[in-house]
Amino acid sequence: MKENPKHIKIQDFNYDLPDNRIAKFPLAQRDQSKLLLYRHGEVSEDIFTSLPTYIDKGELMVFNNTKVIQARLHFRKETGALIEVFVLEPIEPADYALNFQQTEHTAWLCLVGNLKKWKGEVLHREMEVKGKPIVLSAERKQTVGTSHWVDFRWNDNQVTFADILEVFGELPIPPYLNRKTQESDKVTYQTVYSKIKGSVAAPTAGLHFTPRVLDALREKGVDMEELTLHVGAGTFKPVKSEEIEGHEMHTEWISVRKSTIESLIHHGGKAIAVGTTSVRTLESLYHMGVTLILNPQATDEQLKVKQWQPYELPAEAQGISSVESLQALLAYLERNGMETLHSCTQIIIAPGYEYQVVKAMVTNFHQPQSTLLLLVSALVKGDWRKIYDYALSHDFRFLSYGDSSLIIP
Repeated sequence: MKENPKHIKIQDFNYDLPDNRIAKFPLAQRDQSKLLLYRHGEVSEDIFTSLPTYIDKGELMVFNNTKVIQARLHFRKETGALIEVFVLEPIEPADYALNFQQTEHTAWLCLVGNLKKWKGEVLHREMEVKGKPIVLSAERKQTVGTSHWVDFRWNDNQVTFADILEVFGELPIPPYLNRKTQESDKVTYQTVYSKIKGSVAAPTAGLHFTPRVLDALREKGVDMEELTLHVGAGTFKPVKSEEIEGHEMHTEWISVRKSTIESLIHHGGKAIAVGTTSVRTLESLYHMGVTLILNPQATDEQLKVKQWQPYELPAEAQGISSVESLQALLAYLERNGMETLHSCTQIIIAPGYEYQVVKAMVTNFHQPQSTLLLLVSALVKGDWRKIYDYALSHDFRFLSYGDSSLIIP
């Protein structure tokens, strides 16, 4: 990595996004969205169903199969005050799948709305789950940064926390939609291939895919793999510092099967990422492998990718290829008898970053002054304005429910 981007001014990544360009709802048919094509500096457009036309036979596409959970829980105090508890990250147990299987008790890191009204009393809410009356209680234990440790308890050992969220929870659509969640969002704000519960926001590049587009890719001879990154609320966190050095990236939980790493190696360590979450996961795999090459005894904790790690590599890490890195990761899994890698990443991808695994990307159009815009800019070597100027002047719809792009640098 040549440049350290810490002194990038976020103001340089601003553009005017009128409210009427933000898609408040998806199209009736998700694969009929517009597709902007950026290929080696040239910009054109098509319809999303044509995507397979632009992907070569034998390429590898990687999808994030995370599923959005109904993360907003509302409690009303006896005084009438409404408290919103937004579950972010499991604490007890810390494993997502185990946490969702818990009965009677679980603990999460949460954001709390109307916090000043929650003085410390235990909140209660009654509802019917699986035909039985359930009382869910929430107790705030301690503050952890900007989040709060909340203990949840309920009075039935046949009901899991997954059941609780399904009934008590509300799907958290992005704040910039400025509207309430509707029943239709439960379907439209999930990808058709979502499987693993844990995200509080959808990996929105995937929202355009339909079974017919996926089938057309298979028929073309495109290989496909899935991984999991659970999107945290930090994905919407604006960069408030003048330079990005002052912005702390959120940490996200990732899970990648051994067979996916083998497939990446088979494809020369290169892939087309569907969405910025897949990008962050794939590039994080490279840096985990580099850690193992430099320190074969690295612990699970040392494998987690820190925010600025890619820009501070020692001299001996220069020139390590994506295949070498992925092979080191594969050897680590085999040594430890693991079929799946579970880890975390806090990576920030900004201009100055050199992509190692991702060769092209399917992505939506992102907010001004966001870390996602920095990630896109890094892939196109700063040429992001050409893409966004075209999208703005050709009636493209923006953000989560908006149109799509295929970026081939």
